[in-house]
Order: sequence, then structure tokens, then C-alpha cells
Amino acid sequence: MPVEKKKGDSVIGATINKHGSFKFKATKVGANTTLSQIVKLIEDAQGKKAPIQRFADRISAYFVPIVIGIAILAFSIWYFAIDQSFEFSLIIAVSVLVIACPCALGLATPTAIMVGTGKGAEKGILIKGGDALETAHQLYAVVFDKTGTLTQGKPQVTDIISMAKMPENDILKIVASIEKNSEHPLAQSIVQKAKEKKIKLENVIKFKAIPGHGVEGFFGKKKIVVGKPEFIKKIGQFNDIQIKKLEEEGKTVVVLLINKKVEGILAIADVPREDSITAVKELQKNNILVYMITGDNKRTANAIAKQIGVNHVIAEVLPEDKANEVKKLQKKGKVAMVGDGINDAPALAQADIGIAIGSGTDVAMETGNIVLMNNSTLDVVHAINLSRITISKIKQNMFWALFYNSLGIPIAAGLLYPFTGWLLSPIIAGGAMALSSVSVVLNTLLMKRKKF
Repeated sequence: MPVEKKKGDSVIGATINKHGSFKFKATKVGANTTLSQIVKLIEDAQGKKAPIQRFADRISAYFVPIVIGIAILAFSIWYFAIDQSFEFSLIIAVSVLVIACPCALGLATPTAIMVGTGKGAEKGILIKGGDALETAHQLYAVVFDKTGTLTQGKPQVTDIISMAKMPENDILKIVASIEKNSEHPLAQSIVQKAKEKKIKLENVIKFKAIPGHGVEGFFGKKKIVVGKPEFIKKIGQFNDIQIKKLEEEGKTVVVLLINKKVEGILAIADVPREDSITAVKELQKNNILVYMITGDNKRTANAIAKQIGVNHVIAEVLPEDKANEVKKLQKKGKVAMVGDGINDAPALAQADIGIAIGSGTDVAMETGNIVLMNNSTLDVVHAINLSRITISKIKQNMFWALFYNSLGIPIAAGLLYPFTGWLLSPIIAGGAMALSSVSVVLNTLLMKRKKF
């Protein structure tokens, strides 16, 4: 939304001046620019992120030494205690090592992650690494940027109210006809609304822009003034109860004055995305806290949050402070940040999982661990569900791999030999070990049938 500037105010690079011209002085250059500071914040946040220790690695760290110990123990018992031949004892030890080879254990995690990331890609959810997929199911909170993520990111006409007896379409026609001569973003949103309603616009003569206040001109013989409520008050009197109500909802109000009489008002706002409302509800159902972070004032932020259903709002936050707000939440648990702009990049890097909207900036997509190519916030929920399915599959694979080893090792160690005379050959042990790996892969492939 447009922001008025006066002498002495700061303007940020890439800001668009929509009317007239002004002189400015560059006070920050090179390493002191906002962009340079954002790049440094991203690098610092990425450098501090600790790699996630894989579950399989933790198990293997204990499993492998234990198996080697069992093989040595089995050899020692059969050779020294039971007085079997060296060849017999060696076969026992080799069989234990072969059947316990943790191939299935090693395949359990990477195969599941490969299938999980593949399924995500099919749905337009690009997951850059297994770490993000493993972490997503553990989230304590999801932090959404407001503009362009939870909202459309562009102003739209939300209300047209007649203050007298003029029909709404006539109000829109007159206002859009005069505003088509203005290059102000709010004016463009009004003209767009008229186009959507297929309203034919008329020519306005003696058009004049009043910077910071509004526009005026003649519609036939009628003098039309369209502008801010504060400006219109100086020309014509009206009841502003309705206007205050709209402003409390975080909307910008434009008043139509015809021959010094107020005929109607239009409300303009950055409206919520429909998928955002559904996404917030789904996340809250899964006991994940949802935060909205924005640089907007608290009144506007709370009004938008109420429409979307967000209970936790962090407003009036500068771009460089977004990462700090995420860091505070990380003290309570795993945090995901969802954003689309350059200003969101430091927070995306700081979060345990950075989720970038595909229609956003290249910097945001480069920084995020997950990129939502369909530009739908509902895919945040899908990514978390995919993570849960993947982790569940990893745990299944781990269980069956360990169960198989727990069952096979005693047999390979010769536990049944005194009772049945049956001894497990290293060749059969090798085949059984290979079969366990195949079973893990087949179990993982069943993920393809899952819906998330």
C-alpha cells in the first residue's frame, strides 16, 4: 500500500514514486545498504544452522560395534568353550557379520526421503534436502509473512457504500472514470474493479491531482472530488462513523464528493488469500501455533489476522528484525518461516525450515529449504503431512530392519545347532541379508499410494 513521504523521511531502494518528483540523498552505500545487510544476515543464519543427526546414524553407532562384539563372542564360545574346530567357529562368526550387515538400516532413511521428495515434487512442493523433510513434522510454530503470502499482495476494492441514494455501480463508475487519469496504485485498483464489473467509463474534464489528498474534475456539469476522508471534511460535511469502522478493519477509505455533497465511499484493502484461511485452520487443527509477521501497524495487522483466523500477530517489525523474532520463537521449539520477499530472506534462513512461495523473489527461493511452486499456502500443510508420512515410513523400515537382525543374529550364532544340528551358512545369511534390503525398499515404495 502507498506510504506518504515528507521532507526528512527515509526512502528505501526499489521504492516506486508514483507522482511528481523529489530530491533524495544516498546516506547508505555499499556494505551499509539494506540489501547488503540482508545478505549478511542470511549468511550468518545459514552458518549457525546445525545439521540434523539422522536417526539411522545414531542406531548404527551402537549397532555395528555390538554386532562385531557378538561375532567375536560367538567365535570364542564355540572355539574355546565348546571346543569346536576353528573352521566351524569362523563360519559362525562370518554368518553373524553377514546376516547383521546393516544394509537395510542404511537404506531405511535415504529411500524414504527419496520417495518423499519425489512425491512432493509431483505436487509442486520442492524440498531441497532431507533435513527439511525430517524436521517438518516436529514444528512448534509456523510464522507467515503477511503481504503476498497470507494476502494477495495488491490493493483491491472491498466495499462500495452509498451515503445517499446513488446506486453502488454508479458510484464506482464516477470514481473509476476520474481515477483512470491517476497513476496512484489505489486509483488503479478502483479502475480494475470497474473493469471486472464491465462498467463503461466516461471522460472527465479539467482533471487535477491534489498530491497526498486526492483528485478532482468535472463529470458533465458536476464537480467531482475523490479523496481521503480528512481532505473531504474540509470541503463537505458527513458522518464518519462508517468510515471509522472500515478503517478499524485495516482498510483505506476513499470518499466521493459531488457538488460538495458526499454520495459514497469506497474501501480498499490487501485482501486475504482464500487458501490462507484454510491453511491456518488446518495447521491449528494439528496443534501448530500460527504467527503472522508484518511491518504494518498493529491495527491493520490485527484486522487482517482476524479475517484469516490467526491468533498470534507480530506487527511493526523492520525487515532486519524478522529473523530475531523467529529466533525468539525457536527457544520454544522448531519453527518454520513462510515468505516471498527479499525482506523475508533472513528469517527464512534463521528458521529451522524456510518455506518460500514460488511467485516470490529469487533471494527468497534460494534461501528457503522448501519452495511452493503452486504459490498456495495450503501446500505448507501438505509439506508437513508429507513429512509425517515419510518419518512414519522411516520408523517402519527401522523396526523391520532391527527386528530382522534381532531374529537372525541368534540363529547365525548357532543357537539352534545343539537342538537341531542346523547351522546357518554364510551364503544363506548373505541371501537373507539381501532380502531384508529388498523388503525395506518395497515397503518404502508403498508411500507412493499415500495421499497427503
